[in-house]
Amino acid sequence: MSGAATRPAFVIAVDGPAASGKGTLAAALGRAYALPVLDTGLLYRAVGVLTARAGADLDDAAAARAAAAALTADLLGDPALRTRAAGEAASRVAVHPGVRAALLDYQRAFARQEGGAVLDGRDIGTVICPDAPAKLYVTASPQVRAERRRLQLAARGEVVAIAEVLADIARRDDRDGGRAAAPMGPAPDAVLLDTTDMSIEQATDAARRIVEAARARWEAR
Repeated sequence: MSGAATRPAFVIAVDGPAASGKGTLAAALGRAYALPVLDTGLLYRAVGVLTARAGADLDDAAAARAAAAALTADLLGDPALRTRAAGEAASRVAVHPGVRAALLDYQRAFARQEGGAVLDGRDIGTVICPDAPAKLYVTASPQVRAERRRLQLAARGEVVAIAEVLADIARRDDRDGGRAAAPMGPAPDAVLLDTTDMSIEQATDAARRIVEAARARWEAR
């Protein structure tokens, strides 16, 4: 009987600010490597939506923590989570340490699945899966991110002026990067991927090359 240690799951951590393209890339990587994908931003969107539906203030840490504790996976398919309002709500409830603590086990359990997983968010490589073999930090200019988000919203029937979306992006960046609990930022060993001037195909190819290099190092251990 072999005494070799079991190799940990191959986890791909994809972090970055809103509308950087990390969700699209995470989904593409999941398909490429046949791995399950978790958009962790949906967890925070769900907490924000549940908090608001309960009639509570999004800045009420106890109410948001209660919503996080009540969260179940079936709620993640709610179309309301994809709205502009849900994105703003997610950024507001994400500042509460109790909310982040309540969602920590859910995210780590997802990452521990046999074979591995892809998780995208803002603190995957720094807090949720600091030992992930592959870490990407995806970014783009605020102007490009705002235009991407405007087009996403328009496709869902929400018509918003680009100036408003750009203001939303700047506000969320400040809140996500400045919070005391798990502030948004690249892990020291993450590979930066700026998608500002890339098509979806170019960004996907670049992301796969980053992951392939990480996988080769991981397999060589």
